[in-house]
Amino acid sequence: MIYSIKKGQVCQGEPIGILLLDTCVPFIPGDVANATTYDFPVRFKKVEGFTVEKALNQEPEVYDSLLAAARELVTEGVRGLAGDCGFMGIFQNRLAEDVDVPVFLSSMIQIELILRMIGGKNKLGVVTADSSKIGPEILEAVGVTNKDRLVFGGLQDKPHFIDFAIKEIGTLDTDLVVPEIIKTAKDLVASDQDIKAILLECSLLSPHAHAVQQAVNLPVFDFISLINYAFSGIQTKTYTGFM
Repeated sequence: MIYSIKKGQVCQGEPIGILLLDTCVPFIPGDVANATTYDFPVRFKKVEGFTVEKALNQEPEVYDSLLAAARELVTEGVRGLAGDCGFMGIFQNRLAEDVDVPVFLSSMIQIELILRMIGGKNKLGVVTADSSKIGPEILEAVGVTNKDRLVFGGLQDKPHFIDFAIKEIGTLDTDLVVPEIIKTAKDLVASDQDIKAILLECSLLSPHAHAVQQAVNLPVFDFISLINYAFSGIQTKTYTGFM
């Protein structure tokens, strides 16, 4: 067996690179930015200056920093690039063109796949950090062609979530935040009987996917379902068993 390494690579065994917002919140297990979330090693890189505010406003000037961080991760050996904010999806196509590894920046690139899973005229409920910020441009960037089959529920009016995720007060009280997330999901499902699955847009919601599913009794997809799916193709596994 002969092994090799690329110039500039200082370690190996981290197939997935994750581009992080320039933010400071508690990243609990289940969060995209917590390494214990995964059954495989990942490599993190903060994108300097790419704040939550700039992500929500989809400000184009952060792209150069995003690209630089992505290229550093690829040089360091990752074979796929994820983001940690659904609103990074505004740069999905651009970054995929500019690097030579698969890019899956936003949880929302799962939308069309999920819509095909649930079939017919059924709808997908999307729980997002801020529904007022999701417009045609970002939906087009993440490949959505069935806008009429989406129903959005935003957390922008939930004070405890805003304190934790947007104002970055530095603490997370799950006893206060999780009920806000569950209420948003339940209200969303109650608003339209055609909703047959839920997507959690924000990476900070992933630790609570199970709680949401218990509350609404529907399939729930999030950033982690996306990253695990991408990993399964980037690093296939061998099988043992019997016949």
